[in-house]
Amino acid sequence: MAVSPPPRPAAPNAVRHLGRFQLLRLLGKSARTMQWLVMDSRSQQELVLVLPRSQPANADALQHWLDTARRTARIDHPGLAPVVDVGEHDRWPYIAYDRSSAVTLAERMGKKGIAPTELVPWIVQAAQGLAFAHEAGAVHQDIQPGMLAVSDAGVCQLMGLGVALADEAGGLPAQRRAAERDVLALGLVMHHALAGEPALDLPDTSLVIERLPPLGREIVRLPWSGQHLIPDPLRAIVNRATDRQERQRYRNARTLERALSGWLRTDGEQGGGPIMLLLDRMRAAGLMPAMPGGASRAARLLSMERERSNELAEIVMQDVGLAFELLRMVNGNKARGALGGGNGAILTIRRAIDMLGLEGVRRAATSLRPWPGPLNEGHATDLSALLDRVRLAGRVAQWLRPAGYDPEVVYLLAMLQSLGRLAVQYHFPEEAAQIRRLMLPAPPAHDGDSEDPGMSEEGASFAV
Repeated sequence: MAVSPPPRPAAPNAVRHLGRFQLLRLLGKSARTMQWLVMDSRSQQELVLVLPRSQPANADALQHWLDTARRTARIDHPGLAPVVDVGEHDRWPYIAYDRSSAVTLAERMGKKGIAPTELVPWIVQAAQGLAFAHEAGAVHQDIQPGMLAVSDAGVCQLMGLGVALADEAGGLPAQRRAAERDVLALGLVMHHALAGEPALDLPDTSLVIERLPPLGREIVRLPWSGQHLIPDPLRAIVNRATDRQERQRYRNARTLERALSGWLRTDGEQGGGPIMLLLDRMRAAGLMPAMPGGASRAARLLSMERERSNELAEIVMQDVGLAFELLRMVNGNKARGALGGGNGAILTIRRAIDMLGLEGVRRAATSLRPWPGPLNEGHATDLSALLDRVRLAGRVAQWLRPAGYDPEVVYLLAMLQSLGRLAVQYHFPEEAAQIRRLMLPAPPAHDGDSEDPGMSEEGASFAV
């Protein structure tokens, strides 16, 4: 009977090398790339090596990889990690980055995730670097949590630009699609960091992307429970970045970065809320401009001396901006205290005129900016169309009012319900256009299917 040989004693951990680099620890890997913490025997310092998971097919492909990597290494931006070396060993190409005090986002996350106010400034820096790289003609193609290096000082830089082996076919359309895929991957990194667990339980963002439309049918949304409270506006931004409808996602890194920066300015660390942004613009341009024909109405007001307030109110009601301005003036705390307005709100133009007097009406009329204020022709057309709908809503409300209700009060209250939309259209016209686009339904993907609904107005506003 043969006796099997005794098992070999376990060998001590062998020291592994890639050329002059001692491989210390695997920091992360995906289907396309891997990141190693290494010791450089030449400089005796720790570096991060980022390599493709497979070797280039031949010498020409290897040389093309090295040329592309060296070209992308020259892209200089604070959001991109500076390259220490580009090289190859035994046909394994690599890009080396200084480790210094930085750790990867994957190392920082753990299972509890990262608080929004800590994470978003890092993602903003990475998105700025990514946008700069895209505008320089480079794409990343494998953004993972391990590709973001975060220093003790809070500086976040993107590593691995140009490492993933790319299919060069397709020209500019393919490059645009790859850039959009980068933005989607960055959104998935945010999802992972905020939720504390990867989307679809897949740490590799490229595998998640393959399961999202148009390649798959999965849906990725931030969970409502977790270690950290996620404010609704930020939740809408992250969910839009990973939306199942391609048309709803951020199409480039710059728009994602601006959305996140806007959240930081309003609901993040700096506080103040979106109302503060609106107030800043109102100080410069007023709540609304005078409507077309405002100069002639102002002239009529200046010529009036003893006409009744009802007739004056009819003139004011023709100008939505002037009507809102009078209500704002008369309902201000200081004004109401000085004018003896009592505790109730002033909701009629007649009452506002009685309290402010003809001189107050004149001041309000001359304080408005002429139509269309700072808007260009296209944005002015959009505002005019919205004003027409608001006036129509006021007239419909008058027709439907119950008996005994003041028609002027009903008209003004109906218009005031759209005051927020009017203010957004006037002060944030580009954002208003984005909100309308996100609210539009998408045509069905297949015959017989129903339309894909657009976002709600609130969700689209948060996402923009």
